[in-house]
Amino acid sequence: MSAKSQHNNILLAILGFVAVVALVAVIGFFAFGRDPELIQGQVEVSEYRVSSKVPGRILELRVKEGDFVKVGDTLAILDAPEVRAKMEQAQSAENAAAAQEEMARNGARQEQIQGAYQLMMQAKAGLEIAEKSYHRVQRLYDEGVMSAQKRDEAYANYKAMEAQAKAAESQYQMARNGARREEKMAAAAMVGRARGAVQEVNSYINETVQIAQMEGEVSDVYPKVGELVGTGSPIMNISVMKDMWGTFNVREDQLNGLAVGKTFEAFVPAFNKTIQMKVYYMKDQGSYAVWKATKANGQYDLKTFEVKARPVEKLEGLRPGMSLVIK
Repeated sequence: MSAKSQHNNILLAILGFVAVVALVAVIGFFAFGRDPELIQGQVEVSEYRVSSKVPGRILELRVKEGDFVKVGDTLAILDAPEVRAKMEQAQSAENAAAAQEEMARNGARQEQIQGAYQLMMQAKAGLEIAEKSYHRVQRLYDEGVMSAQKRDEAYANYKAMEAQAKAAESQYQMARNGARREEKMAAAAMVGRARGAVQEVNSYINETVQIAQMEGEVSDVYPKVGELVGTGSPIMNISVMKDMWGTFNVREDQLNGLAVGKTFEAFVPAFNKTIQMKVYYMKDQGSYAVWKATKANGQYDLKTFEVKARPVEKLEGLRPGMSLVIK
């Protein structure tokens, strides 16, 4: 074979290889290059945890998983004998404080008032006699018949009886007026404190009956009847079906058109239906684990954002965990 023929064959082989590569590239471009990237998310829902402030034993569960509850429905009943014992103690303390306040308000008993009055009258009678005796002795002293010593003794006795009469009168007035204003205020404060303790225990007793605070669906029930639950331990979770949204993890190079307040279309595979959703939350994930490194080819790192959006219109049957797809 001539050199020219060999050269032509090599040239034809190279051209054929290039043609095949070009054909494969064109087929790949049209077959794969035009497919849009898909962003998959899922439906989320708000939940609130039902728990008690007091420890107790589950006496009764009024609902089960999957039940729909309304505000005010009874969810669970706990048995807490310690709380009932505290209520008896608090009520006894309140009764004792109320009795002390009543005694402070009413003052002394009638017999005590009467006794204080008799002592006051006795002291006044003694003062009257001592005063007359002193004046007689003073006249005799002025006439020179009585010594100064006797006059001084009569005067001292008169002043002593005067002080005794004043003290007896004070005791009588105290018995009539009852306790001092400060003592009455202190007794009233003790009653208020005891009543506050009763109200506090009442709030704990109310915690033994768990009531639904929001309407929703019972998603999880943790304890069984007869089991003990501690303070703050979860009893069940309620899914608030009215508050539902979709969560997506989106690379920043795919955020075009996704901004807070913007609407977009999301496909729901469960219903084979497209719905309108409105973005209300965007935040970067803040972790290198969700970065896409592209610096090796001379570009830059791409960060992932968490995007949350709510359906513009309610879709009947939409449930937490269902997939949402954005093209």
